[in-house]
Amino acid sequence: MSQADDFRYMAQAIRLAERGLFTADPNPRVGCVLVNKNEIVGRGWHQRAGEAHAEIMALGEAGTTAQGATAYVSLEPCCHHGKTPPCSDALIKAGVARVVVAMEDPNPQVAGKGNAQLREAGIEVEVGVMTAQAEALNPGFVQRMRHGRPFVRCKMAMSLDGRTAMASGESQWITGESARLDVHRLRARSSAIVTGIGTVLADDPSMDARLENEEVLQPVRVVLDSRLRMSVDAKMLSLPGRTIICTTPDTVRKNEEKITNLKAAGAELVQLKEENGKISLPALLMFLSVENFNEVLLEAGATLSGAFMRTGLIDELVIYMAPLLMGDAARGLLTLPGVAKMGDTSKLEIIDIRTVGQDWRIRCKIKE
Repeated sequence: MSQADDFRYMAQAIRLAERGLFTADPNPRVGCVLVNKNEIVGRGWHQRAGEAHAEIMALGEAGTTAQGATAYVSLEPCCHHGKTPPCSDALIKAGVARVVVAMEDPNPQVAGKGNAQLREAGIEVEVGVMTAQAEALNPGFVQRMRHGRPFVRCKMAMSLDGRTAMASGESQWITGESARLDVHRLRARSSAIVTGIGTVLADDPSMDARLENEEVLQPVRVVLDSRLRMSVDAKMLSLPGRTIICTTPDTVRKNEEKITNLKAAGAELVQLKEENGKISLPALLMFLSVENFNEVLLEAGATLSGAFMRTGLIDELVIYMAPLLMGDAARGLLTLPGVAKMGDTSKLEIIDIRTVGQDWRIRCKIKE
């Protein structure tokens, strides 16, 4: 195979991996293409945790034509027994001659061991074809494995003059239908949606992902509620899926009856460390990591979003900007006290900007 062929087939493997964008969680999205004599003989992608991995799906389609083939895999084949057997064993047994891997698996259980096992079996292994594209498909899984915390994406909507709500609190709808549909796609790819009790009390949101003709694994709803003000009649408690209320040990001790009622309504209660009267955000992210949440979508007001920003826990900002002016009396985007001069400002790098219907979507990462 030429280098151009390697890139062409790996691009197809990555496109296959994207099919698991809304369903593979908490596992990574992985795609595989099997090529024999310059002809694709097998395709696969990981659809759901506990089901066949991409390599197994591709091998099943290829059958005996996998013998002597080249496997293009967007993530290093696993070599350990989890809910499914090792993919490295299956590739060896099938008689694959060469394996091209986009990126090494950051999971310590694999981390190069799968590639080593293939080489020991006499299979040629090449690593590093379209690594950046493969990593971009699994930012949460990669970060959780490497750094022990999920990838936090903060979504906000604002007017052209940087306002998120009128002074009265009215905010529906700043953006148009296309932007709102795009938000549902962000929700659908997320393991969890984090919000504050202020947003729940003000808007009674559903915080679910609604996409027609798409299979979606619903994100877990996580509400920060240090004083346990959550209503048992909150809309999200009546919806399918999990709703977790994070509060403090002191609040739990003082509200046994309220906790009983919330649990009866379908909520899960989690106690987290308190800092200055608020839930510790680092403790929250540690809990989310233990829960195997990869990508977390922060959908909150200016206060909680600002607290995440000040703590340095936002990895990406996704801002939808609508073509309207709301005036200087309207509410601002983020609460960031102490910004008095240019040297105090938060530095951002715009990584993507595009139109979404009548609005603009701006994706930024936070500069170190």
